[in-house]
Amino acid sequence: MPVVEETVVIARPPQEVFDFLSKFENIAVYDSSVTSSEQIGDGPLGVGARGRGTSKIIGKQFDWTTEIIEFDPPRRMVSRAVEGKLEFTVTLALEPSDGGTRLTQRIDAGSGLGGVFGKLADSLVERAQGRTVRANLETLAEWLAEHPQS
Repeated sequence: MPVVEETVVIARPPQEVFDFLSKFENIAVYDSSVTSSEQIGDGPLGVGARGRGTSKIIGKQFDWTTEIIEFDPPRRMVSRAVEGKLEFTVTLALEPSDGGTRLTQRIDAGSGLGGVFGKLADSLVERAQGRTVRANLETLAEWLAEHPQS
């Protein structure tokens, strides 16, 4: 099962970072592989809330629907794919760090990426996705530093 885990320190308080990350429409702001994202329905954010989006990974486009399965503001949020070609779980863990927030993003691909790209591609895709996740987290940190939430 491919796993990608990256950490970044963001110069914003944990609650502010969590509030930004928990809005489905913000995924496309910092995740370069996501071309669109939105919440399904207008209910409150929390366990059971769903979002949908489209990602482009190594030239292939994928539609997905995720559901929040853990919601513990401002410390932890976990969502998992419930529709789409890829099986994945995304865990966001936040903790205070030097006046900011240490954010760790972990992506567990349930069936492996090989089911879509072929078994031999798993390690290549995992490494490439690791670089992408790292760059995305750095983009997120820069964006939040430049656009404080009010």
